Formats: sequence, structure tokens, C-alpha cells
Amino acid sequence: MEKKIVKNGKETAIPRATAKRLSLYYRIFKRFHRENIEKASSKEIAEAIGIDSATVRRDFSYFGELGRRGFGYDVKKLMDFFADILNDNSITNVMLVGVGNMGRALLHYRFHERNKMKIVMAFEADGHPAIGSSDENVPIYAISELRDRIAEANSKTAILTVPSSKAQEVTDVLVEAGVKGILSFSPVNLTVPKDVVVQYVDLTSELQTLLYFMRKN
Repeated sequence: MEKKIVKNGKETAIPRATAKRLSLYYRIFKRFHRENIEKASSKEIAEAIGIDSATVRRDFSYFGELGRRGFGYDVKKLMDFFADILNDNSITNVMLVGVGNMGRALLHYRFHERNKMKIVMAFEADGHPAIGSSDENVPIYAISELRDRIAEANSKTAILTVPSSKAQEVTDVLVEAGVKGILSFSPVNLTVPKDVVVQYVDLTSELQTLLYFMRKN
């Protein structure tokens, strides 16, 4: 799957692997900026992320002339560039569906202090005791209210932390309500229309991968 960007007035496709590194580049340039570093080479950027410098140069080539060989990359310019690509110049409202252990942890994670993302409301299954309460000043509603609340939330993005057996059912509700992006912590593939983007976070798989490499080493 590829992501489309506009380059020189034309749409250009970039690989999914490159798209997944955009937030890493943004984070590194923000750190460099805080440390008053004005210029950074592809080697320095690569070492900060844990990849090779050829990958950095190839990734950046999809976006046109971001720097000149031998001169390094302008940290402030690139920080602003990736902020614009990632739409981090304005607050993005996010909805949370599922306030179990994982959901509660996400409610307490201060997204807005690190990036301009904010969980503005949460939802649980009808009849759940948390409905009508709030956590971290985030109100919790019944999932049956989602269609009515989505305009109030001013959001088309949702984080999904529900049991696997309920994931597709809840996803259908989200899609019908107008959600266009879902970050799912449920380890099942979700069926969605082509205009809806799903990103998966599988903590068990990531831990197993870590253990594999530990044994390999």
C-alpha cells in the first residue's frame, strides 16, 4: 500500500515503509531543534533513528530537494516540513472506543503534550458502568450515541481497544458514523471501505518479535 503526496504540483506515491517513518523523522528533528542543532547530516539522522543513511536519503528523495549533499539538512526547515505533512500544525481530535485497561492507559497518555492530538471523548458498550462518567476530563458515552456525538467531537479518527470478538461490529458502527481512520489494538483484520484507513498495533506480536531477536543474538 502506498501513500500519495503532492510533489511539484503532482501526486506522487511513496512506499508504506517510508510513510511509517515520517513521524520518526519529525520526532528526531524536533529533538535536534530543542538541542539547538541547526544542521544534520543523513548519517546523524540515520543513527538517531536506527537505520542506514542511504534509507534516509531515499526517503527524502520522494519529497523533492530537502537538502544538498555535503551541506546537511536544515533542522528547523525539516521540522516544519514534517509537521505540515503530518498535519501537526493544528489539533486533531480523536475518539476512543473501549475503556478497559488499555483504553484507560491511553486516556492517561498525554498525546497533546507531545503532538497536537487529543482524545476528546470515549465510548463503551451500552450498559457499561463507566458510561456517564469521565476520565482525565474525557466524557464517556454509550456506543449507541456515537452517530449523534461524532459532529460534537469534530473528529473522523478513532482508537479501537475492544475485544477481538467485537472489533468488526464496532468498526461497522464507526464507519457508518463517518470515521475515516482507525487505530486498532484488536489483533484481527478489519473489513472497511477503501476510503477508510486502518492502522494496527499488535503488542503481543511486537513482544514476540523482540524475544525472537533477543534469542537470535
